[in-house]
Amino acid sequence: MTTARRLLSRARLLTLTGAGGVGKTRLALRVAESLKPTFGDGVEVVELAALEDGELLEPTVAAALGVRDAGPSPMAVLVDYLADKRMLLVLDNCEHLLSDCVRLVDGLLRGAVRLRILATSRQTLGVAGEQVLVVPSLSVPDPGDTVRDIVRSEAVRMFADRGARVRPGFAVDPGSAPTVARLCRRLGGIPLAIELAAGRLRAMQVEELARELDKRFAVLDAGWRAAALPRHQTLRATVDWSFDLCTTAEQRLWSRLSMFAGGVDVDTAEEVCHGDGIAREDVFDLLAGLVDKSILTVERRADGIRYHMLDSIRMYGRERLADSGEQALRRRFNDHYRRLVEDHRVDRLTPEQLACWKLTQLELPNIRVAMDLCLGRPDDASKCLRMASTLWAYWKLAGSLTEGRHWLERGLELVSPDDPARRTALWVASMLALCQGDFAAAVPKLEECLLLARQAGDEQTQAFATQVSGMVAFAAGDARRGMALMEEARAGHRARGDFSAVGINMFYDATYSADENPDRAAELAQAFLTMCDERQALVSRGYALFAVGITAWHQGQPHRAEAMMKEAAAFRSAINDRWGLTECVEVLAWIACCYGQHERAARMLGVAHSLWQAMGASPAQLWHHERAHEMCAAQARQNLGGRAYAAAFRNGERLGLDRAVPYVVEG
Repeated sequence: MTTARRLLSRARLLTLTGAGGVGKTRLALRVAESLKPTFGDGVEVVELAALEDGELLEPTVAAALGVRDAGPSPMAVLVDYLADKRMLLVLDNCEHLLSDCVRLVDGLLRGAVRLRILATSRQTLGVAGEQVLVVPSLSVPDPGDTVRDIVRSEAVRMFADRGARVRPGFAVDPGSAPTVARLCRRLGGIPLAIELAAGRLRAMQVEELARELDKRFAVLDAGWRAAALPRHQTLRATVDWSFDLCTTAEQRLWSRLSMFAGGVDVDTAEEVCHGDGIAREDVFDLLAGLVDKSILTVERRADGIRYHMLDSIRMYGRERLADSGEQALRRRFNDHYRRLVEDHRVDRLTPEQLACWKLTQLELPNIRVAMDLCLGRPDDASKCLRMASTLWAYWKLAGSLTEGRHWLERGLELVSPDDPARRTALWVASMLALCQGDFAAAVPKLEECLLLARQAGDEQTQAFATQVSGMVAFAAGDARRGMALMEEARAGHRARGDFSAVGINMFYDATYSADENPDRAAELAQAFLTMCDERQALVSRGYALFAVGITAWHQGQPHRAEAMMKEAAAFRSAINDRWGLTECVEVLAWIACCYGQHERAARMLGVAHSLWQAMGASPAQLWHHERAHEMCAAQARQNLGGRAYAAAFRNGERLGLDRAVPYVVEG
């Protein structure tokens, strides 16, 4: 830790390298925690082990930084956001995305001169200015050490600690010390190898454990002609040994669980992993067995237990799974997550809406695996497209528009015009592109969607495509046409009995038309709020509150608008809806200006500016905000004077999200 801190004080990029299981991640996290007071703009950790698609690297980093959606050019937005920030960015587990990480790190360091990066990787990145710290194994006793020296060595201390966890009362005593010392030398002091070996103490004595490892390593030792066994070979041999000591059913479950990049609960493991030698009723006991052997770790959550694998263990399982070629397992995995996505749609106005949002967040790494598997088989590409389309409301709420477009574009390349999944994907892709201001991509897809829907007589798709056409009209400044298209789409939704779609349509119509026709917009917003309350749809209720607030503002009712915006802001902050929160802060700044609270208005504009900047957006890009924003800024500047306005604005920028939310909601 001391060396890492010193290197980071004089280098902008430090890479911790070493064999798998040597403790790079734990060291990086400890170093990052200790350096938090040093970096005024914070320390952010981005875990990359579960990310398997390099094209999602930049959007993933953007999301971790609170850059809600980095748009079509995520690198440019990231650089702009980080340009003046003194921040430490930790990128953990870079080796499987090495070329993508090299490009990202090089671009960030060139564009953000105060940024420092701490990376962990089994390989160096090779970026100019990189400092490399090889993470050593734990110290092991030398042959001939005294018992006192043996029990003080790092590797023996860890073995004793892990051994006591599986066998209460276990300790290294004078009788066992030489055996434990030899065992730790065999394992090269690699923490993960020690963890796996210590886990066997539940079933065998130390002497037996050492003999088993001696047998396992003897052949490898001979192959290396008495030279020290390389650490990656040592870890591989230890994991092989752990695998061989598992029962056949445990081995099968280990390899099958490796598909779950985001961990798994008991029910899902039973559903997906049973069959072909594993009975459903045996899965729970097999999970417990793998926990006992340190193959799985347990996360205790409010909604139950979730099982995870360390990256090295999961990658080993994936290799074994590839060897066995379990196609039926892959089908069960895909089918499970296809059903999960369909059954937990965030766009449905139901009492379960918030739970659906949280579950989708939790399961996203596994959903990504499922979509990627579908894209690997041309016959299954439409399944990926349906999943990505069904997630449209999640992509928007999570601010993951770029990721949503990524999956949609990949699927659209593989499906034919007569596939119904293509029609749905086209209007979703068009809408997501429109939200990013990418009209060049949005309009052709919308036109193709309308053509295919008319040819197929697909009234559901026609209604949604008409709705997106209304959004295009509003964005182009033609509010009357926008309202007409929204009404046409709403009628189509009603005719099919899709009242969730009716409600969401009301939100867009009310929000976009509030400036043009505030009384009509207010009726729509109130109707949407009533619908959300009746259906106990909490996530959509946050949006309905905003719609009621923005229409009240345009009706000249600032007190009602303020109450609605504060309630909406508190909820949106609680579920980490940065886009929704930023819109609320923006409108609350206008209201403060209306009250003559010009310094508060300037500070809130500063808060909003930092949030807009983090998302690669601005009020100038949003036609329903632009005019009120400019009026508020001009009025506050005129009343405060340029210098005082700038100072208040900067104070708002520097508040940080943790302090900004209470200031906005409670002040």
